Amino acid sequence: MGRGDGIDVGALLELVESAPPVESVDAVAAALADMVAAREVSFLITDFSGRAVVRLSTSGGAGHGIRSTGAERAEAVPLPGSRFERVLRTQQPMVEQVDDAWRMTVPVTDRGDAIGLVELLLPAEPAPATVAEVRTAAHALGYVVIAARQHTDLFEWGQRSAPFALAAEIQRRLLPAAYTCEAGQFTLAGWLEPAGEVGGDTFDYTLDRHCLHLSITDAVGHQVPAALLATLFVGALRNGRRRGLDLPEQAAHAGRALADEAPPGQFVTGQLLRIDLETASARIVNAGHPFPLRLRDGKVEEVELAIDPPFGVSPEISYRVQSFPLEPGDRLVFLTDGMQERNAATLDVATALAGTADLHPREVVHALGSAVLSATGGDLRDDATMLCLDWFGGPQRSRDTEHGADPERASAAVAPSP
Repeated sequence: MGRGDGIDVGALLELVESAPPVESVDAVAAALADMVAAREVSFLITDFSGRAVVRLSTSGGAGHGIRSTGAERAEAVPLPGSRFERVLRTQQPMVEQVDDAWRMTVPVTDRGDAIGLVELLLPAEPAPATVAEVRTAAHALGYVVIAARQHTDLFEWGQRSAPFALAAEIQRRLLPAAYTCEAGQFTLAGWLEPAGEVGGDTFDYTLDRHCLHLSITDAVGHQVPAALLATLFVGALRNGRRRGLDLPEQAAHAGRALADEAPPGQFVTGQLLRIDLETASARIVNAGHPFPLRLRDGKVEEVELAIDPPFGVSPEISYRVQSFPLEPGDRLVFLTDGMQERNAATLDVATALAGTADLHPREVVHALGSAVLSATGGDLRDDATMLCLDWFGGPQRSRDTEHGADPERASAAVAPSP
């Protein structure tokens, strides 16, 4: 895969497979530097705060070798107002002249999930064909990261701007591997702003051939006991779902697990939503949880639901399955009470949501997370968790994709976050 030969994906994968997992990104960066005669290639990973990127590795081109950053030298770069923020938001590369060189910054994305960026320093302005080649390599790098982080903590470490307490470590394991997913009929994104004393919030989603499954939950209490309670409940939800239980059966199964296995008085509020992708219809279970918000035709309203008791209160509860109103163009936000109560009560979530109409769901949850932190002065007393779903509707179909992202949906997200 030498200079001028273009990208040989097979050779790239062989490089990754022969390198230790901790060096797989370095191997790709070195090959990319050689391919385009770059003076330097860096990989930056997005951190869990959503407000910074961390420069994990740098490869010097033209035989200069790898300079991987160690824990003591990893550079965290704030996102707000930076070129990195714009590239991640638009999902488009940025090419600019810097002194006697040209700098190219390219997103590393999988299904709209912003994994990080590749930054190259080139001796001359890159041709359009070169930019396209680098974008393809950056997309491949996303899969390399997804595969390699199964075998090393390097990427997990790089995504942490601060050490995790034990409760946060447990909570993190309950969340989906990717916080964003773009598909033909919808785009969704989730986010969790952890409190200083971690609560038991979680969100989850998964797709099967015919349905989109969503859940948002809030276990009573704080710290490790809440995280363990959430672990029991999320495990029960996933177990029921993977056993093929329908929605009321899954809810009852998870509720019984809490009632049977958790200490007395422990419970979880939550909502379980299933969208049938063939009929474009949705059903929901609401167990003592705050109502979702809907942005439709510029107006934000609560979606009022019948309220059943929280999960775990009694093993005998049969949870009602309600139809959930869903129309093409809807933006729905499911949230926990940490967005509305305690010292976050001054935040008008509906107003904040109304101002995000032009943002990608990935940016919506970041914007709402920043708003709740601003309202609490950074002293969040309870986890603030949200799922944003943009429903486009129509028949099941493939999405329009370009290098891991939907360019049409990303292009709307150019304005700064409110």
